[in-house]
Amino acid sequence: MKNMDYYIRSEQAVYESIIQNRKNLLKELIEMKHADYQAVVIFATGSSSNAAFAAQLYMSAKLAIPVYVEEPSVSANYMLHLNKNILYIAISQGGHSYSTIHLVKEIERQGGTVFTLTSDSNSPIAKEGSRTINLGMGIEEMPYVTLGYSATILVLNLLALEIALLQAKISEDDYHADISELEKITAHLTKVIEKGANWVETHTDELLEAERIFFIGYGAAYGVAREGETKVTETIRITAFGKELEEYMHGPYIGLSEQDYIIFIEPQGLLENRADKLKQFLKGHVKNIRTMYADTGGESEDDLLLGLATDELLTPLYMTIPVHLLSFQISKKKGINLETSAFPEFDQITKSKI
Repeated sequence: MKNMDYYIRSEQAVYESIIQNRKNLLKELIEMKHADYQAVVIFATGSSSNAAFAAQLYMSAKLAIPVYVEEPSVSANYMLHLNKNILYIAISQGGHSYSTIHLVKEIERQGGTVFTLTSDSNSPIAKEGSRTINLGMGIEEMPYVTLGYSATILVLNLLALEIALLQAKISEDDYHADISELEKITAHLTKVIEKGANWVETHTDELLEAERIFFIGYGAAYGVAREGETKVTETIRITAFGKELEEYMHGPYIGLSEQDYIIFIEPQGLLENRADKLKQFLKGHVKNIRTMYADTGGESEDDLLLGLATDELLTPLYMTIPVHLLSFQISKKKGINLETSAFPEFDQITKSKI
């Protein structure tokens, strides 16, 4: 039976395949004449949106322009002002998201250019858009996507890397150095899974008792925190929040409870000291404060050390694995059946999927 755990453990092989076949997957993009873009706008919702936030800062760093993540429904209905000097990307992993398909239709109708990213080249969004990039991961046969989220981050990173090379914003040496770094991360995924699974097992009892979980991240790890909110809400079905570090410090902390379970996603980057100050404050008010570190460090045996030193902007490629494992293993312990829909009438009524 293919479940979340199966797809999490498939990530290493899929990463290897995507990296190896990147030129073919991105062929249409590479062969296209690229304008001097002013910005990139990514349209996505749900886990696709979380993945976009996880890739956003790496893309911006390589392309040296702003990268924005927008909700497709808001943009299509209220705020679609096409600009030919903006690169548009629409993501729908399964290819059936109504709001994203509607947006692609609008952009195409107005004469704009948009690349669609999907895992299914025969899906409605692939048929609607003129330019489709396959995520190179096959079709994920689970409503609670894990592999698709991770593959989306990798493909977005590679997309930015290829355009940056084409536009001479990075050198050949820099390009190959980043590919080598992606390969290093890929080779480490087995250890990340092992460490993450052991950490969740050790903390199962306290996670089973948690009524409210906060994931706090900064930089690219904000996308990981958002994914934590999405997956815990969907699978464990308790209250969960994914907050950016400063966002949490400017309001939400006032509503904290000593019963909150707080998990810091620590990429060990520019704002690590800032995150440490927040932890120092929280320790006086909350019992369960845990940190998932990208590499080593930490002062508590309750922290998770993933043991990989890399650019903080690339850490979402592996730091979400423990979050996904947490969602799967704790939902399983709670006896929640993820193989069947909790509300089978939802899509029929709302038409959120085509």
